[in-house]
Amino acid sequence: MIEQFQGEYRWLSNFAKCTIELDGRIYPSVENAYQSAKCEDQNWKRYCETHRSGECKKMSYRIGLIEDWDIIKVKIMKKCLQQKYHREPYRSLLLKTGNEKIQEGNFWNDRFWGIDLKTNTGQNLLGQMIMDIREELSKEKK
Repeated sequence: MIEQFQGEYRWLSNFAKCTIELDGRIYPSVENAYQSAKCEDQNWKRYCETHRSGECKKMSYRIGLIEDWDIIKVKIMKKCLQQKYHREPYRSLLLKTGNEKIQEGNFWNDRFWGIDLKTNTGQNLLGQMIMDIREELSKEKK
């Protein structure tokens, strides 16, 4: 099982460098694109295009979320992940994980996208989405 997106599996992180196109803009990672989608403000979107992923995530707590964010956030994440894992080197890296369970284990209490390793609870939506994409990719290969 891949328990965390650390060490040899750091590339699974949404912070890993990759080009993501979302709404006509180009972002340097899944995280940047995802954070940009939280708000319609064009200055915010420009900020997310040019700043480090961690800065975008931290600053996202200060912006006003779009009205239906809780409804569309999973769809936005899936769109970004699809782009990342359909391109090299991430496509091959993901396929090399075979049938291993992928878990976004964390210590920051994220029980929606991951598993809180302090309590071992969470939905692991991010891990599940990545495993679903891996399944799609492996079917394409055959």
